Amino acid sequence: MGTELRRSTCNRDCPDACGLIAEVEDGRLLSLKGDPEHPVTRGFLCTRTSRFPELLGGEDRLRQPLMRVDGKLQACTMTQALDYAAERLAAIRAESGPAAIFHYRSGGSLGLLKSVADRFFEQFGPCTSKSGDICSGAGEAAQEADFGVSDSNDFFDLDRSKHIVIWGKNLFVSNIHLIPQIRKARAEGRKVWLIDPVHHKGASLADRFLQPCPGGDLDLALGVMRVLLDRDALDPKAAEFCANLDACIELIRSKSVAEYALAADLEVEALVDLAEAFRDGPTAILVGWGMQRRLAGGSIVRALDALSALSGNLFRPGGGSSFYFGRRTAFDVSAVSSAAAARHIREPLFGPDVLAAQDPPIRAIWVTAGNPVCMLPDSKQVAEALERTEFVVVVDPFLTDTGRRADLVLPVPSLLEDDDLLGAYGHHWIGESRPILSPPPGVLHEVELFQGLASRLGLSAAMSGSVDEYKRRLLGKVEGHGLSLEKLREGPQRNPLATEQLFDEARVRSADGKVQLISERPETPAGAGDAGDLWFLSLSSIRSQASQWSRDPGALLEVTVHPDSAPGMATGDEVAVENAMGSIPARLILDSQQRRDVALYPKGGHFDRGQSANALIQARCTDIGLGAAFLDCRVRIRRL
Repeated sequence: MGTELRRSTCNRDCPDACGLIAEVEDGRLLSLKGDPEHPVTRGFLCTRTSRFPELLGGEDRLRQPLMRVDGKLQACTMTQALDYAAERLAAIRAESGPAAIFHYRSGGSLGLLKSVADRFFEQFGPCTSKSGDICSGAGEAAQEADFGVSDSNDFFDLDRSKHIVIWGKNLFVSNIHLIPQIRKARAEGRKVWLIDPVHHKGASLADRFLQPCPGGDLDLALGVMRVLLDRDALDPKAAEFCANLDACIELIRSKSVAEYALAADLEVEALVDLAEAFRDGPTAILVGWGMQRRLAGGSIVRALDALSALSGNLFRPGGGSSFYFGRRTAFDVSAVSSAAAARHIREPLFGPDVLAAQDPPIRAIWVTAGNPVCMLPDSKQVAEALERTEFVVVVDPFLTDTGRRADLVLPVPSLLEDDDLLGAYGHHWIGESRPILSPPPGVLHEVELFQGLASRLGLSAAMSGSVDEYKRRLLGKVEGHGLSLEKLREGPQRNPLATEQLFDEARVRSADGKVQLISERPETPAGAGDAGDLWFLSLSSIRSQASQWSRDPGALLEVTVHPDSAPGMATGDEVAVENAMGSIPARLILDSQQRRDVALYPKGGHFDRGQSANALIQARCTDIGLGAAFLDCRVRIRRL
């Protein structure tokens, strides 16, 4: 075969959806790099994906199905696995109805063809499905409430920004391909702000760094609007393009600038200076994902949207409030799923909802592209719900904590073996995932897997079609705009339905065309614990993509606090991170640049190793959008 270059697109849960270019010789991967011809990827990858090939030889890589026999998972053939799955699903449907079967699909892979699993369970039932979104639920719901859509200006619109406010986002961990844009802005003399309760490497990108208290973003945004209001600097045409203006202004007037600053734990001067940046636009807000994972998360994003609108920046080139890019807007998703369901289990409340389900109870759970035991709040209850369920199937390239609780584990292609279509939630380019390597013998693509299951259950016609045929159906929406599968195979293409400016005129996509301004503060309970506790912030890490670690993290993960928050302790000490939910061991890191009221810990730790942050986090929903309030959690640090 010789040496050849193969192109693909990264399918991991990341906004960048990078173009990949691999050097392959006789079926062996020699190198994996970012595609230099992709306008966003620009030839470089994150550490996690650069090291992904190392995972393919690991002991957790699945090369054949596993079936539970006498309490243990044992290897079996795919024929045996599909026969068993069909038999059990058919029996449960016959005895209890399709609502007794819960199909849970998450974002472990963002490939559009993962939705063929939804199509199967719609045709087989419809069965029970999930509602809500633990990743971006509150933020998307907020922007849909405000603007009628959650989308963004073009990625390169930042070239027209005079000020860029990175609000709650660590680009070095979660959005690495924005870094060249930010560095370019600073080199050209434009101003960059970072707002984050956590001190991180992203501060090196900013001209000004503000470190409010956790959850203080709502008061900070309202306080900045109060400064603008007091200085008669709100957009004079706001009444023409905003609804609820009087109620929003009443909310803004409910505190003084000094009171807002106190609530955000910042100096008044910081609010005044930030207000001047919005007054001196165009000013863009890059909204991070962490702050909307709070009980008041949707309200926080709504306040940022209102700030963008009322300061006159929402409709300006170089302005806007960018939380999400509509990654599915180019695709005809009805080609793979209609979203029909008998009932819903709320994703953030997976454990309690599954355990409480009646008429019928949940008797089977099928997990696609997810590891809920690690990634959902109250991991113990999620694990219990799976362990008490009669029949559990997990579909994954790797054996996870969730898979270890399954009755059947079905392997599917990994990132480097997949065949799919990808949109991005960090830019408007779409790409095709093509196999760089061949999957292990017997490992089936999801389309083939569900077709094999469908053939055993009388659903072959409903699931028919090759992988390429499904791709062409998905692209039917943009075919008339010159975007075909053949065109994608020439390289990544910009979504032809995405405009350069999200809102070309002073109208949004709400029912009346007006921005629906936030008009009241949310009523949310206080975080658990007393005043002496630390806010437990479980954060994305450069070492892991959710629960998929680039390398074995070892026995202990690190918890980082200010030295004053761990008196008498030293860096390297073994400590317990604990609250009423339980305790997890960790290795202490002291960092004097952190706030004194936070404890930082990586998300995605393995539950069975005692490393899962979610074992300490209550299952609670955000104010809107059915997101998970991961960050409203408090802990204590105790030396072991």
